Formats: sequence, structure tokens, C-alpha cells
Amino acid sequence: MVVAITSTLPVLEMQQVLKTREHAGSRFRLSIPELTVYAGEFVAVVGESGCGKSTLLDLLALISKPSSVQCYRMTFTENEQRDVAGLWSSNDENALAAIRRQHLGYVLQTGGLLPYLNVRDNLLLPVRMNRLPDGRRRVQEMAQRMGVADCLHRLPDSLSGGQRQRVAILRALSHSPRLVLADEPTAAVDKRRARLIVEDFRALARDQGLSIIMVTHDLDLVRSVADSTYGFEVTQVSDNDIQSVCCKELS
Repeated sequence: MVVAITSTLPVLEMQQVLKTREHAGSRFRLSIPELTVYAGEFVAVVGESGCGKSTLLDLLALISKPSSVQCYRMTFTENEQRDVAGLWSSNDENALAAIRRQHLGYVLQTGGLLPYLNVRDNLLLPVRMNRLPDGRRRVQEMAQRMGVADCLHRLPDSLSGGQRQRVAILRALSHSPRLVLADEPTAAVDKRRARLIVEDFRALARDQGLSIIMVTHDLDLVRSVADSTYGFEVTQVSDNDIQSVCCKELS
């Protein structure tokens, strides 16, 4: 069982992180001077296509190694702090995989639900992977709270777009992660449902002490809801060289 963080230590702390990608003679550099997220915070990252949102998510999800880094730490409990920069430096993939499995939740644009499993079994996947007790009870309680308890026996294809995204959010939360990443989770739903999803995120962050980072292109959607909102400053250095700096806080 995860013990909530009660100290002032941030769940996520990044300083002077750089990621460089090169392809077919072109180079893209994403610089993150500082990004700090505390328990219970809902953070929005806003940007258009090509600014580096996906690169940032890859770094946060521990699937892409920084090109250089001064500080990258995650704190999950009072007694568990991980030096992510050190793990990347030593290529400790087992430790990185354990963090991804135990402490991170991920919501994809399209939900990412397995089409051949019903909603209940989709929700139980992270629970079973982490061998957590009382998984079925937790899933039932969360489904009731999010208004999809009557969908547990159904396959994802039979759900509406809003229902699928709520189930995807629940699956990301079912194993009690400390940090939840959401990649454009409102892209496939209308404005009303998008607003409800964002409000769900805000309530879940506060009620469960989660840290949630949501990436979106829609500033108006998150402006009044997020605790902090960050963006990107993109510079065309040359025809084949683009530099993007994150995270300047937006007002």
C-alpha cells in the first residue's frame, strides 16, 4: 500500500534537463530549466504540435533518456526517493521499469484500452501486475465514483468516447500511482465532456494526493482549473535546427 507524502518534498523535481533528437539531418532540442510538482497538484503543459510535448512526456514516463541532466528526482513516500538521473547514468533499466510499473500512471489520447478485455479486466491490469490486494474492491469503488460502474462487464468498443476516457483515467489510477501523466486525454471528446474530464483530474489530485501532469493544446480548457500551467518557447535556430524551452509558466 502506498503511503501518501506528508512532507514538503516534491514528487517530481527536474533541473537543467536537455533532450536532443536528430533525424535525417534535422535536430530538435528540448530544454527544461526547472519543473517541480508536489503531491495533490494538477499541472497542465500547453503547446502546439511540434513544440516538444511528446518529448517531454517520454522523459517524464522514463522511456527516453535525457541527453544531459543536472537534477532529476522522484519522491514517492517519506522513505523512498529515487535519483532518476543516476539510474539513467548507470543504465539501471530494472529500477526504471519498477518505477514505471509501480508509481506511474499513463492516460493516452485514445484511451489505450485493450479491446478484447472488458472494462473490469482492463482496470485490473495494473493491479495484477503489481500484485496488490483488494484490487477488485478498489476498482468497484473508483468506477462508482466516476459513473462507469454499470460498464464493468462491457467491452471498450461499446462505450462512448467520454466513458472510454474515464475508464482510461481509472486504469491509470487503479494501482495507486504517485504521478499520473495524461497525453491529450480530451482530444477525442466534445467540449462539455472535456471540461468534465479536466474537473475529474483536479478533484482526483486533491482527494487522493496525486500529482497529475496533463499535456494539451487547449489553454482555455485548463487555465482556470490547473494549479500550474506551463508552455514552450520555440526558436528556429536554422532551417534544420529547432530549440524549444519548457517550462515557462503561463498566466
